[in-house]
Amino acid sequence: MDNISVSTTDVRIERHANQLSRQLKLLRDKLFPPLSQKTLRTFSSGEAAQMIGVSDGYLRQLSLDGKGPQPDLAQNGRRSYTLGQINELRQYMAKLKPKDALSYQPWRRPGEKLQTVAVTNFKGGSAKTTTTLYLAQYLALAGYRVLAIDLDPQASLSSMLGVQPEFDLSEGDTLYGAIRYDEDRKSLKEIVRKTYFDGLDLVPGNLELMEFEHETPRALNDRQRPGELFFRRVGVAIAEVEADYDIVVIDCPPQLGYLTLGAVCAATSLLITIHPQMVDVASMSQFLLMTSDLLSVVRKAGGDLQHDFIKYVVTRHEPFDAPQSQIVALLRSLFSDDVLTATILKSTAIADVGLTKQTLYEIEKGQVRRSTYDRALESVNAANSEVLAGIHKAWGRA
Repeated sequence: MDNISVSTTDVRIERHANQLSRQLKLLRDKLFPPLSQKTLRTFSSGEAAQMIGVSDGYLRQLSLDGKGPQPDLAQNGRRSYTLGQINELRQYMAKLKPKDALSYQPWRRPGEKLQTVAVTNFKGGSAKTTTTLYLAQYLALAGYRVLAIDLDPQASLSSMLGVQPEFDLSEGDTLYGAIRYDEDRKSLKEIVRKTYFDGLDLVPGNLELMEFEHETPRALNDRQRPGELFFRRVGVAIAEVEADYDIVVIDCPPQLGYLTLGAVCAATSLLITIHPQMVDVASMSQFLLMTSDLLSVVRKAGGDLQHDFIKYVVTRHEPFDAPQSQIVALLRSLFSDDVLTATILKSTAIADVGLTKQTLYEIEKGQVRRSTYDRALESVNAANSEVLAGIHKAWGRA
C-alpha cells in the first residue's frame, strides 16, 4: 500500500468531473466551429412563408422588389432566410397591414400580462427540460419574445441552448445573481443573454443556484435582513425585464425546494410533466401532496397562487404500450381537461438529435428518417399549441 496513491471519494469525483467537462468542451468545439458557438440553420422560402403567414410567391415578389430583408440566394436560385430575417418580415407585414398585425406579429398587447410558464416535476426522467426547451423554441419560432430561465443547478437547458456552465459563466451569471440576499445582487437585465435562436433569450443555470437553497433558511431566521421573502424574489426579478418579453418559460429543478416554490409563485401557469409509468405516477402523487402543503403555507404568508391554468403533459409516451395506455386513461379520468389532449411521444428522433445538443426544430429534415421526424414533431407541436392556446385564453384572445 505504501506505493499506491489512494484518493478520497471527493478527489476522485472532482477528477472525473473535470475530465468530463474538458471532454464536453472538446465536443462542443468540434460540433460548432469556428467560435464554438451554436448557430441555427436557415429556413427555405417555403418554410419562411408558412411561418409568417403569406404565400411563397408573395415572399418572392417582396424580394424582387427589394422590400424587407434580402434572403440568401443559392446557385440554384433557392432563397433562404435566417430566423432573424423572418422576424423582420413579420414586423414589416404588421406595419404594412395594421389591421392584421396580430396575425403577423403576435406580441402581447397593452393589458395582456406577461405569461410565465413553470415546467415542473419532483422526479427526474420525466423529460422536463426537453419539454421546456421545445416549448421555448416553438414559441420563438411562432414570433413571440421568449425568455427561458434555467433554475436547475444541473443546467441541462443552458447546455442545450449553447452555454456550458463550467466554462461560460462567472459568479452571479445565473438567476441566483438576481435573487440573492446580499449586496452583490444584480439586476436581471445584466444576467439575461441572447442565444443563437432569434427571439429566445436565456438566464442560464449552474451549481451556484444551490446557494439560494442554503441561504434562504438563514434569511428566514434573520428577521432584520431587508428584502422580499424568498417566494417573491423570482417574480420580482422577472418583473425587471417584463417589458421585453411576451412569455417566460422556467425549467424548475427536480426537487421541491425554495427555487421551485419561488418559480411556482412567480408563474402565471404550471406545466407538470408526467412519464406514464406507475413508479413515476406514484412519485408525482407525493409531489402534489407536498406541493399542496407547502403552497398553503406560502399562501398564508402572502404568496400569490392564482394561476391561469395548470396542465399535465404526458411525455415519453409509447401509445402502443398497454400499461402506459391504462395510466394515461387513469390520468384523464382523474384530471379531465387538465391533461393535455396531445402527448409527447417517446422518439428516437428526439433522442438522436439531442446527442448533438439539438432539437427537431434545429435540424435539416433529412438528418433523421422522415417518418420518424414527422411523427415526433407532430406530437411536440400539438402539445405546444395547446399550451399556447391556454396563454391566448389568458390574454383574452380568440
